Amino acid sequence: MKTFTMIKRALPAALLCLLLLPALVWAGAISGQRFGAADEIVLTFAAGPDQATATNPESYSVHEEADPDIRLAVATASLGADGRTVTLKFSAPLNTLKPHVVTTAGASARVSKSYLGYLFGILVSALLINNFVFTKYLGLCVFFGTSKRKDTAKGMGFTFLIVMVASAIMSWFFYQFILKPFQLNFLQIVIFIGLVSLTVQAVDTVLRKVNPVLFNSFGVYLVLVIANCVILAVPLILADNEYNFFESLMLATGAGGGFMLALYLMASVRERLELANVPRSFKGVPIAFIVAGQFALAFLGFSGLSIF
Repeated sequence: MKTFTMIKRALPAALLCLLLLPALVWAGAISGQRFGAADEIVLTFAAGPDQATATNPESYSVHEEADPDIRLAVATASLGADGRTVTLKFSAPLNTLKPHVVTTAGASARVSKSYLGYLFGILVSALLINNFVFTKYLGLCVFFGTSKRKDTAKGMGFTFLIVMVASAIMSWFFYQFILKPFQLNFLQIVIFIGLVSLTVQAVDTVLRKVNPVLFNSFGVYLVLVIANCVILAVPLILADNEYNFFESLMLATGAGGGFMLALYLMASVRERLELANVPRSFKGVPIAFIVAGQFALAFLGFSGLSIF
């Protein structure tokens, strides 16, 4: 009799658990998440979710991690053939550079790109997609002045890379540990120019001793590096985007490598132009501007390229 009474009392709770079992499996079973196409998020569940709930767009709440108040409307939700994969499709492309949060039936998942892929994306973006010379048109004075010979172009490109990486690292430390804590952001440009000039002076001293021929071939252009817009753009961008150390390093390396690539490509063409039958009115700087414009058009082909 006592056993029967216990079973009678436990029966309603057992029935309730059976009724809620699909929801419980649905709520805590998100085992994988990733971005699909430009307007898709793909969720993988450890167990097969309830089909009616899984294919209902209203079952999901999606927003960017930085903007929780702005909800992104899910257009469709489709269940894969394996019964465990759900593809959420949105009416507009997602900003995959920012993490997204997907919430459904009490479960929450953070969707973001691989961090190593994100770092590689910053590097390739500065190197090719948003090349500082051919897409942003920065540093043209040094670009045209030192791209007449490949040897000089390689030397200046490597110098730019060293200065850019060293000044970006120092700028990041100054910005994160001095300017931001003491609210001295208005001194960014002054501090960054000082750090760049310090790096250039060190490179100037080393080059003067190690390779005097290369140092003399740079002429006045090595001094122009101190306040060059390409060099200053990197610290300003990393400060504006709040990049961490590794992201700042990738940005500086990509920007310096992109400038070195642009110099070498331009020098290769200008050496061949000396043997070409160029009209007198186009010789020198005019034909150099035309070639630079053609390179810029070619680099526009990288626009919209997405890495990872």
